[in-house]
Amino acid sequence: MKIPFTKTIASAKNVLIAGAGGGFDIASGIPLYVWLRGLRKQVTLANLSFTALDITDSEEICRGAYRVTDSPCEVDYFPEKRVLEWLRLRWETPAMYAFSNGMGVIPLRQAYAEIIKRHTIDTLILVDGGTDSLMFGDEVAVGSIVEDACSIVAASGLLVKNSVLAAIGFGVEHNLNHHACLENMATLIRKGYYLGAFSLTDDMPEGEAYLELADYLNETISFHPSIVINAIVSAMQGKFGDYHATQRTRNSDQFVNPFMSLYWFFKLNGVAAQIHFAPEIGKTETMRDVIEKFKQYRATAPRRNAQQIPLK
Repeated sequence: MKIPFTKTIASAKNVLIAGAGGGFDIASGIPLYVWLRGLRKQVTLANLSFTALDITDSEEICRGAYRVTDSPCEVDYFPEKRVLEWLRLRWETPAMYAFSNGMGVIPLRQAYAEIIKRHTIDTLILVDGGTDSLMFGDEVAVGSIVEDACSIVAASGLLVKNSVLAAIGFGVEHNLNHHACLENMATLIRKGYYLGAFSLTDDMPEGEAYLELADYLNETISFHPSIVINAIVSAMQGKFGDYHATQRTRNSDQFVNPFMSLYWFFKLNGVAAQIHFAPEIGKTETMRDVIEKFKQYRATAPRRNAQQIPLK
């Protein structure tokens, strides 16, 4: 039984997997990397970065886009470098790029275009750890929507054969209305933008790799473990409810659940078309511009009523 996503990816030769929202998002693309490499696809990696890239030894290939090297890391918080290190331990040698999170849509799109040209990319998979990438902007609580929206709008204007949004970690964000998230998924399904879903399990090669990567990141960035990664791992291990895998969540109520280990796939251009403030941010040069345009939109646009999921 194949979902539309697997059919979409079947003809791909050169794939770019990119983290949409920054930080550890690229780690949520590694199970897809392992799967695609098993299919003998060439895979390049990229991520919107929260690291001060200009003080690292990374090579700037164009404005705000850096190729991450495998030299010893002198920066404490550098998820892209750590993921690349872990892949090197598995004898994998992909190109890894990091994008400055100071860029707006126009330079970010240009950075994507440069990587696509360099690696003859025909398929783009934008990955989100969490589901705030599925917010349209008119919800009461939208999570950390700004970075995801910037990446989605930038990537939706690229000339590639196929472009996909993959989101994993439903229920991780606290400042996000999940009733609205499900409503948005239904809208995307109705409009023909849905490419299916599947669950990441601990006995799949891709799931085993994710668990190993999580351990490596928890060890090498122990001062700032990823809430999203550890929640997904907890769900894969059958944890449930108010379970805390890291000290970072100790003062909050968690709801670890099986939905967190589900990958949801959508046509990227379809998701971009539903972001209400996409026209406002489409010509931005900096992330500050994106934030300002988003604030202006939120100050004037009507919002949906907040609703709870009616299950008991």
